[in-house]
Amino acid sequence: MQQETKKEHMNKQENDMREEYDFSHARRGPIVPTAPNKTRITIRIDTDILNWFREQINEQGGGSYQALMNQALREFIENQDKDWESIMRRVVREELQLAKVS
Repeated sequence: MQQETKKEHMNKQENDMREEYDFSHARRGPIVPTAPNKTRITIRIDTDILNWFREQINEQGGGSYQALMNQALREFIENQDKDWESIMRRVVREELQLAKVS
């Protein structure tokens, strides 16, 4: 099997190109449609906050920092009605137990 030279490859690509393309049925917008429960917005985030979320995703091996930010905001909202004193007491007890074991 003979390898195709770069020039032959370029000529083949040029031959594959059409003179005109029909965009009459084309649509503008994202290739992947947005989920119905998502809203696209533009906000300003402190650079250090944005970098922290991006670093978290990179450490996990990839994913969406935006989804992680969404999850953090959701947890914040869901925990607004929690009894913070009880939570803090529980955390302190757990930490003391760990300190005793160590």
